[in-house]
Amino acid sequence: MPYEASGRVGDEMQGTAGIVDAAGAVERENRPADIRDGRGRMWTLATSVPIRSAGILVLSVLAVVYTLYLGKEIILPVVLALVLALLLAPVMRFACGRLRMPKALVAAFLILGVFVAVAGVGFTVSRPAVTWIRKVPESLPVIKQKLSFLQGPLDFVQNGLKELQRATAEAKEADGEAGGSGPKVQETGKGVPGVSLDMFSGIAGSVATGTAGILSRFLTTMIILFFLLVAGDRLLDGFVAALPREEDRVRARAIAVKIEGNITAYLLTITAMNVAVGVATGVAAWACGLGTPVLWGAMAFALNYVPILGPLVMLAVLFAAGVLTLAWPLPALLPAAVYLGIHLVEGETVTPMLLAQRFTLNPAIVIVALFFWHGIWGIPGALLAVPLLAMFKILCDHVETLRPVGKVIGS
Repeated sequence: MPYEASGRVGDEMQGTAGIVDAAGAVERENRPADIRDGRGRMWTLATSVPIRSAGILVLSVLAVVYTLYLGKEIILPVVLALVLALLLAPVMRFACGRLRMPKALVAAFLILGVFVAVAGVGFTVSRPAVTWIRKVPESLPVIKQKLSFLQGPLDFVQNGLKELQRATAEAKEADGEAGGSGPKVQETGKGVPGVSLDMFSGIAGSVATGTAGILSRFLTTMIILFFLLVAGDRLLDGFVAALPREEDRVRARAIAVKIEGNITAYLLTITAMNVAVGVATGVAAWACGLGTPVLWGAMAFALNYVPILGPLVMLAVLFAAGVLTLAWPLPALLPAAVYLGIHLVEGETVTPMLLAQRFTLNPAIVIVALFFWHGIWGIPGALLAVPLLAMFKILCDHVETLRPVGKVIGS
């Protein structure tokens, strides 16, 4: 009997050991395999989790960029309407809170005012803009004469490009690749490339298509803006109410109020400064003898939303207009010089003093944002690049986990 009992116990122990060995084998099978690197150190596939997370993050960013590019016909009007809603928020708050006016009525009046302002400026600017565009071909000899001191460097560059083109063509002929399949340009008797009727029809078609697209986006933006002004507060209340805990709802409400107030203050400050720059530029251009102050003021106002690149474009435009119409050299250079002074006062003194350090943006990140949004949404993207970057920085400054990103943007 003792022998039989001990035998049964031994069998049970052996069975238990077998179960333990089987469980260990299953665990070893499911455990990530060990890998030895070139230095003999052991690591497991568990350490590749951060790499996998980084890959997922990169793919998510690429998916967002791809969606922004393909969905610009829908997303761009929404973003424009959101920016305009933040800009018009103080007027809505004053009219609905202090004057007790209905939200729908106030929103309708604001949208009508935006439409009248845009249409009025566009109609006022269109005629002088067309006049200046028509002057350009007729004034090319004048420009050439006034800028004759640049003829030597320009000839040098042109001859270098011709030599490079000739060398490239000879290399292609030597390799047997010159098939003459390039587009042929019709030459006039004076050696100036001619323009065919097909080119004119293509340009007219492109202009018509672009105008139709702009009008469609503008109307879509106005419709979305109306509903954001009327029901934007309820939309925010819905997002806040969806949070599970009361303390989270209170914190989210406080963050939303701070972000909205700071973004609205930033947009109002920038818009007010751009209006001041536009008015000063228009008056200065008129005083210098260029005329059409509305045209120059509207251009300066719009281009000032694009930092660095916008003022450079405006400076080049005023320089060209001065060379076209005014005596050389001092009167012709005066409009561009006065605008440069206005931009330096505004960009280096007044605007930094008003916005202080909390809205400072890193110039390198600003340039990257400009090219990024221009590549995705074109000219509207370039105009929205800095407001969107500032809005993102304000959001980062008020969210604990994103504050390092906000410090980098504002460094």
